[in-house]
Amino acid sequence: MRKHRLIAVGATLLAATLSMSACGSRAEEGGTTGEDTNKVAKIGVIAPLSGDLSALGLGIQNSVDLAIKQANESGAIPGWTLELAAEDDEAKPDVGKNAATKLAGDDEVIGVVGTLNSSVSQSVQPVLAAANIVQISPANTNTTLTQGPDPASPKRTYPNYFRTAATDAVQGPFAAKYMYGTGATKVATIHDKKAYGQGLVAAFTEGYKAAGGEIVAAETINPDDKDFSAVINKVKGADPQAVYYGGEYPQAGPLSQQMKAAGLNVPLMGGDGIYDNAFIELAGSTSEGDLSTSVGAPTESLPSAKAFVDAYSAAGFKEPYAAYGAYSYDAANAIINGLKSSLADAADAKSAREATIQAVQDGSFEGATGEVAFDEFGDTKNKVWTVYKVTDGKWVADKTGS
Repeated sequence: MRKHRLIAVGATLLAATLSMSACGSRAEEGGTTGEDTNKVAKIGVIAPLSGDLSALGLGIQNSVDLAIKQANESGAIPGWTLELAAEDDEAKPDVGKNAATKLAGDDEVIGVVGTLNSSVSQSVQPVLAAANIVQISPANTNTTLTQGPDPASPKRTYPNYFRTAATDAVQGPFAAKYMYGTGATKVATIHDKKAYGQGLVAAFTEGYKAAGGEIVAAETINPDDKDFSAVINKVKGADPQAVYYGGEYPQAGPLSQQMKAAGLNVPLMGGDGIYDNAFIELAGSTSEGDLSTSVGAPTESLPSAKAFVDAYSAAGFKEPYAAYGAYSYDAANAIINGLKSSLADAADAKSAREATIQAVQDGSFEGATGEVAFDEFGDTKNKVWTVYKVTDGKWVADKTGS
């Protein structure tokens, strides 16, 4: 009897041990908790996370990361966990294309925020479009990305592409009107031959001439140039009252510094590509009075952006959100809002890609930058820009309008 009792007890203990072991295995595989059973959808970022433009790229990445963390914490998409998939495009079109190809090949990627550079987006757009992955840029301003090459007959290029930044069709004329209003009736233009810089100067030139101004010189540089003496001498000979530059701060800063050193003591004005503290650092003390336009009203002045600014600060990111942080945050939330419907009954992320594009197109909400909504081309309906002036070594907002 004792022997039988021991055998029975042993069998019971063995069964209990096996049962606990099985439960432990399922838990380790993610099968028992609500969080572990969640399906995964990834939001990619394509931006320059290294190199000269990383100050802007890291602000984009961090702002998207913040939106994803907040969505997960609030349970915004029941049954799903969102993840960040960030890729460094180094501000180079071929590297950006490879990044897009990598993300498109990941079945869990359902949307992408990026790129910073319009020239990089030209390589990224067709890759993501072929995979039906929604792309929202917080920074691209070249008009052709949404409306095609013929401004007289605009035609949407890719149905999956959107942007929260207004285009150069607004930025260029806004800058031109401001410049002419300062009394500068003769301006020289310089651009870096890239899609963004070239398009921006073209839009500025058209607006400036329409206002009554004269373009006395139109020059170009190469993006990798360091010595701008040749082009400065050409421009100086035309005796402009200001120089309008199409490009980004790694070249704009030294160009401004070298202009002043050569005796061309006039303001340099650029677009959103130069609006960063790095421009002032590169240009030095003679950048005082230089000008830039940048998307929207100043983030810190918007009541709608206060929650974003506070949350970004609390998150402890090492890098500032920079010029495009709030627009990246809104871009990520436009995707997340779309996912609330597109993922509701989806078996996996890949199968919901097309539905996400439509959900983003149809969606609208009040974001950090104001109303977030898109027109028939995928362009933002928010057309606000601000002119900033370097004052006492800092960018200071001078005029906001549209």
